[in-house]
Amino acid sequence: MEMQFKELKKAIDDEELVDAHAHNIVALDSSFPFIGTLTEATGEALSFAPHSLSFKRNLREIAQLYGTEASLESIEKHRQTSGLHSFTSKCFKESGISALLIDDGLKLDKKHDIEWHRSFVPFVGRVLRIETLAEQILDEESPDDSSSWTLDSFTKSFVQRLVSLVPEIVALKTIAAYRSGLDIDTHVSKEVAENGLVQVLQAGKPVRIGNKGLIDYILTLSLEVAERSDLPLQIHTGFGDSDLDLRLSNPLHLRTLLEDKRFAKCRIVLLHASYPFSKEASYLSSVYPQVYLDFGLAVPKLSVHGMVSSVKELLDLAPTKKVMFSTDGYASPETYYLGAKKAREVIFLVLRDACASGDLSLMEAIDAAKDIFSRNSIGFYKLDIDTTPTSLQSRVSTKSLVEEEPDVQEDTSSFVRIIWVDTSGQQRCRTVHTQRFNRSVKKNGVGLTFASMGMPSFTDGPAEESKLTGVGEIRLVPDLSTMKTIPWTKQESMVLADMLLKPGEAWEYCPRETLRRVTKVLKDEFDLVMNAGFENEFYLLKNVVRGGKEEYVPFDFGPYCSTSSYDAASPIFHDIVPALESLNIKVEQFHAESGKGQFEVSLGHTVSSHAADNLVYTREVIRSVARKHGLLATFVPKYDLCDIGSGSHVHLSLWKNGENVFPASDKSSAHGMSSIGEEFMAGVLFHLPSILAVIAPLPNSYDRIQPNTWSGAFQCWGKENREAAIRTASPPGAPDGLVTNFEIKSCDGSANPHLSLAIIMAAGIDGLRRHLQLPDPIDTNPADVAATLKRLPESLSEAVEALEKDELLHELLGQKLLVAITGVRKSEVEYYSKNPDASKQLIHRY
Repeated sequence: MEMQFKELKKAIDDEELVDAHAHNIVALDSSFPFIGTLTEATGEALSFAPHSLSFKRNLREIAQLYGTEASLESIEKHRQTSGLHSFTSKCFKESGISALLIDDGLKLDKKHDIEWHRSFVPFVGRVLRIETLAEQILDEESPDDSSSWTLDSFTKSFVQRLVSLVPEIVALKTIAAYRSGLDIDTHVSKEVAENGLVQVLQAGKPVRIGNKGLIDYILTLSLEVAERSDLPLQIHTGFGDSDLDLRLSNPLHLRTLLEDKRFAKCRIVLLHASYPFSKEASYLSSVYPQVYLDFGLAVPKLSVHGMVSSVKELLDLAPTKKVMFSTDGYASPETYYLGAKKAREVIFLVLRDACASGDLSLMEAIDAAKDIFSRNSIGFYKLDIDTTPTSLQSRVSTKSLVEEEPDVQEDTSSFVRIIWVDTSGQQRCRTVHTQRFNRSVKKNGVGLTFASMGMPSFTDGPAEESKLTGVGEIRLVPDLSTMKTIPWTKQESMVLADMLLKPGEAWEYCPRETLRRVTKVLKDEFDLVMNAGFENEFYLLKNVVRGGKEEYVPFDFGPYCSTSSYDAASPIFHDIVPALESLNIKVEQFHAESGKGQFEVSLGHTVSSHAADNLVYTREVIRSVARKHGLLATFVPKYDLCDIGSGSHVHLSLWKNGENVFPASDKSSAHGMSSIGEEFMAGVLFHLPSILAVIAPLPNSYDRIQPNTWSGAFQCWGKENREAAIRTASPPGAPDGLVTNFEIKSCDGSANPHLSLAIIMAAGIDGLRRHLQLPDPIDTNPADVAATLKRLPESLSEAVEALEKDELLHELLGQKLLVAITGVRKSEVEYYSKNPDASKQLIHRY
């Protein structure tokens, strides 16, 4: 091997693998023959299987692993004498698989359940096969009075069952390619689906769904659930068992599905390298942002040339960030071993050749290997696993290796930060060893005093009027879907937490649950989803000593969008932006702002719950990266009373079935907004004085919200008017005159993002319920017509007073939570009025 590729080979061999698609292992006395795990052939074709290239190669490699002769007889004898547990441990240990996603819908005699596999792999997730679920339901008695299923009764049962299983699964999967092909009609009529259901039921039980109309209908229902639940979908493509019509499994048939705007954000992975349609799959991945690729089954079931050529074809067009590893292991642990072993060898050959041909540098190849083998799957499936490089031995269950590795212990050098944001907008965390986290905390959480949601910015004790004290405790339970490896210190992870009184019972003060609750009202009443995107303004400060005293001064003194200011901060952004992208947080742009040492990072829009989570992590990244560079990043609203303030402007839009419904359908609208958009925004504008108590939570916030500072000081709105409190936006690419979203200028970086979006959404719901209408827009500087406008609260006390009187918001957010919020705010007002200089310390809190 050439010297320059040794580093690539070592990186590939050392990488722990995320096996993103596999199936259950069966008992030794299963009727499924061991030979069946080495070939896709069945029946009479099975007699020719031992003469295929892959069969001969795989047989030799299993024999080498076990130290037996390279014959089926010798290997099967070794399996019987060793015992399933022993050789399964060996296969997984040699495979280096640290996470396993199992589709348990494959019918195998005496297959072990998913829990059994956890003895051999640190993380095991379930992939739900939708056709299997549908068949199981139809094999049951209809819940209606009649003895037979109707489409309506089936639809209700299927969706309810699927939704109930969402917390237990990591992905959905369809085998439509096996049944009726991939030309999926996502607009299949109910009549066609009903006829298909009748046909399937008439065939008798056990039910096998093969009717195209019914399969298309079931897949469309599943996509709707996937879109709402943020679940990815695996699609079988390309070759497989003999009952598959290969002509119908070409992924190009999926065009109708991929271009359905309702499902544009559903993450889709094409399985098995779509072989022999690997080029077609590569093309689809390059042009459709939601399409990813997986090469399991193609590796190791093809010849070496076939494996290498199919993976090379995938990478002809597909980004390396979109290609994922799996074994498609099934029935025997040897299939996992072979899939992992050959995948390492094939990826090395492919990436080595890419380096030799000049497509990749050596470091780019190493990075691509890590993406393909683990990082892409972790991000795509949003897995809560620790990817810190450790030996697999230290992470495999001691139950499976107790005889071979008696001294195995979990890695205790890594930690998990459990993060929450309190009522005053401060981000806090508790940290535990990964060992304890995996053992108990990820299920049971950690204790937290009631007082934690009653603490103001100036002390770590509860405000008296919050009605929260040190008596009582809740559980701070990690939301594992938010777990991320910390980019700036790979030995740690971080996860956002929910507040529960007990398992399954949310605490009424929990900000994340409050946002979920209001989001559900918007969805249930109006079938709408609110998307949000934040602009993060912050100051970078450096510590200096003047007259023997330490103080913080701006990092830079350049003007708005200064090239020299950006150049000075460029090394910091070269750390910030990749760190955010590694957390799947989209950065749209960043630049120097107007203040001395002030910068802005704008995030892409996403559904509100994710937008709020992303904002928490964004603040963590920016502050931590700045600290690494010897600087202090602060989001305090008004760092210097003589300089411009920092906002956290939020852009909002409304979506239905995957489409933005905020714009008008044509140019006839007076304001370029749909009636839904106008009513929602009118509700926000109407309640804005009350909303300020949440989105501008400090007395210092009102030092920022002043006329002529682009912070929105008056209760008005305007088209592309950055002095108005609410600005409607028509960004480049939007049809002339049509509004795609609106921006609230008054929100700042000291606000709790979940509570902020919840109260904004609640106000919008009121606008929709009451069909509120907007006043005329302001097309000039509001300060120039101040006499005709209502000034927004000029102090926190005014905003609190408005919130206390706003009964509608009390109803939607919850009375006790509102008492806590207003109680904390009143303590802020009292403290800072008596201690005005204390606000200088806020740079360390926000």
